[in-house]
Amino acid sequence: MNEKILVVEDEKIIACDIQYCLEKSGYIVPAIVAYGQQAIEKAEELQPDLVLMDVMLKGNMNGIEAADQIIKLLNIPVIYLTAYSDEGTLKKAKLTQPFGYILKPFDENQLITTIEIVLSKYQQEAVMRKALEQEKEMRELKSHFISMVSHEFRNPLSTILTSTEILKHHSQQFNEVKKNEYINHIQNAVKHMTQLMSDVLLIGKVEVGQVSFLPQPLDVESFCQNVIAEVQLSINSQHKIVFTMQGHCNKDQDTSCLQTSQLLTTPTQFPCLDEKILHHILTNLLFNAIKYSPHGGTIRFDLFVLEEEVLFRIQDEGIGIPESDQENLFNSFFRGSNVGKIPGHGLGLAIVKQYVELHGGEITFASKVGVGTTFIVSLPFN
Repeated sequence: MNEKILVVEDEKIIACDIQYCLEKSGYIVPAIVAYGQQAIEKAEELQPDLVLMDVMLKGNMNGIEAADQIIKLLNIPVIYLTAYSDEGTLKKAKLTQPFGYILKPFDENQLITTIEIVLSKYQQEAVMRKALEQEKEMRELKSHFISMVSHEFRNPLSTILTSTEILKHHSQQFNEVKKNEYINHIQNAVKHMTQLMSDVLLIGKVEVGQVSFLPQPLDVESFCQNVIAEVQLSINSQHKIVFTMQGHCNKDQDTSCLQTSQLLTTPTQFPCLDEKILHHILTNLLFNAIKYSPHGGTIRFDLFVLEEEVLFRIQDEGIGIPESDQENLFNSFFRGSNVGKIPGHGLGLAIVKQYVELHGGEITFASKVGVGTTFIVSLPFN
């Protein structure tokens, strides 16, 4: 049990009797007070699970006024203790929407039964309120998501419509170079929409737990080198990827004797990772590092193999992320305020974060405008 009950009663003998009954039944009485204002202050300080409130109190504030403040400010359930059953008093009490009434004199069974019923009712209502809040939040998120997707589709669709209209009515006036220019606009818009749709579906699958997650022992050094080779095929001579590794992996050796988080200079087991998901994480971060370094530069890709985790660090010399944008970086459809005309739809990092968390890992970053950005992905070894 161990629920805390604040007793607000100005008759000391009755207050002591109540405390005895409550503590005998397993409840905690953190305080007994006799004044309305004091009751409000103690409720705020102690955050009890329930308040037993005498209707008539000493001082300038009666129990009904104190209960009204406690309910409105702290949302703590209140049971009234009263020797007054007249209609006027009950009417005033009802306006505060208490959870129950106990008429004096009362016996122990009545007191404890009423408290049990009220606590149970309040807990049920709390669960219902939480469910309703979550449902409301989900509706708002879905509405925002649909709005953002519609907005992202609108631009490429507009490009396609405009380009096809121009080709339909004016193609005879264009040479082949000009026609190909409009055709490229259409193709790029279709590619953008295809990628957007793919990413939207991917986020949906992750959120409902439909992404296949199959971690297997993986030679991360060879894997990273293969990812880099794949990425380098699509970059120009302005960018250079430099890969380094600290620590080693071996599929068979046991590492139980090594200290936690010690950087390994001797072979250790292969970490268990999902190859497909890790490929998506690393290629997205590498392509982002390239994309947001429009003037070229060195992309540093460092791999650290520790005893209990694997760290991937990707560092660029690009445009950086404004400090005011950083807290929203992993939100769907969010893009930095300084990206200008660099293409993108703001879903990549949202997916990366969800994929990292699917591994039970963590992604962090540090960035400075005009200097560059560093992402660090930490994935548990098993």
